[in-house]
Amino acid sequence: MRIAEVLIHQEDSIRAVLQAIERAGSSRAFVTDSAGRLIGAVSESDIRRALLDGAGLESPSSPLVRDAGISTKPGVGRAEVIDLMHALGVREVPVVDEDGRVVEVHTERALAGAEQRYNVAVIMAGGRGTRLAPLTDHVPKPMLSVAGRPILERLVLHLVGSGITRIFISLNYLAEVIEDYFGDGHNFGCRIEYLREDRTVPLGTGGSLRLLAQYGEVTEPVLVMNGDLVTDFSVGGLLDAHAAANVVATVATTQYQHQVPFGVLEQTDGRLVRVVEKPAPSWPVNAGIYVIEPEVIAKIPAGRLFPITELLDQCLSEGRPVGLWPVREHWQDIGRPAELAQARGEA
Repeated sequence: MRIAEVLIHQEDSIRAVLQAIERAGSSRAFVTDSAGRLIGAVSESDIRRALLDGAGLESPSSPLVRDAGISTKPGVGRAEVIDLMHALGVREVPVVDEDGRVVEVHTERALAGAEQRYNVAVIMAGGRGTRLAPLTDHVPKPMLSVAGRPILERLVLHLVGSGITRIFISLNYLAEVIEDYFGDGHNFGCRIEYLREDRTVPLGTGGSLRLLAQYGEVTEPVLVMNGDLVTDFSVGGLLDAHAAANVVATVATTQYQHQVPFGVLEQTDGRLVRVVEKPAPSWPVNAGIYVIEPEVIAKIPAGRLFPITELLDQCLSEGRPVGLWPVREHWQDIGRPAELAQARGEA
């Protein structure tokens, strides 16, 4: 829906407000000035009272404009917006840029109405997180909080909001903390099951996928991701790209940039061609998110350490194509204290 279709202007009639509310599937319409800056909101309940008091559909809506209450900034994730709605008891939240202009309106219907995906997702959450000690001495790394919510919960809600409702969580270190928190997933709008490793025999990111077999046949490509990521990547975009590429696996990528602290000399036959001052080359790197065909997972050896990268190497050695898909949305790995501090806005 185009943003212009869900906003109204100060001079609009009550009829126009009702039409905007109907289009948005919301309980309020948001009022902007000629520059698109947020002025306030008109609620369906206020319109009802005005009509009962004798106002007509062509009456001006301006006397009904109230403060819009809360708004959010561009880039705030789905989970945070849903929390905001629930906390305030509203069904819509405007997104306002630094100049006060409304650039989007989140509605409860749109956030909850993602196309259902029949793929299952596996979140790897069994690692020890030694680089984040002592924070991880008694809390699994994926359960560390970012913006008031465990990282793992952010991932679960992102998957559910993207249409995936069957999720497996791979467990090892402090498994009971995660199981006690999520249970069967009912409170999070999904079904959660657990891949439990023997704590004395870690299986790695690939080996734990072999445990899926105990839950019956999986027929759709499996979405696999590390449990220590803060990201709002496009789940549907990745799954659709994998389906269109005719590959057995797809690896999501992000860009790593390295700042060279010197002037780089480019030369040919011992003669200087040009000087590139402090270049910053970049490379695609593994984002810790994958889509893997069930037939490939069936070939993972049981009961031993098997990194998922070894599975990808095996596919390549057999001549089976592996695709790459760039993450264009926010992505951050939480593996070191500095990265956690950055995600929390402390650095």
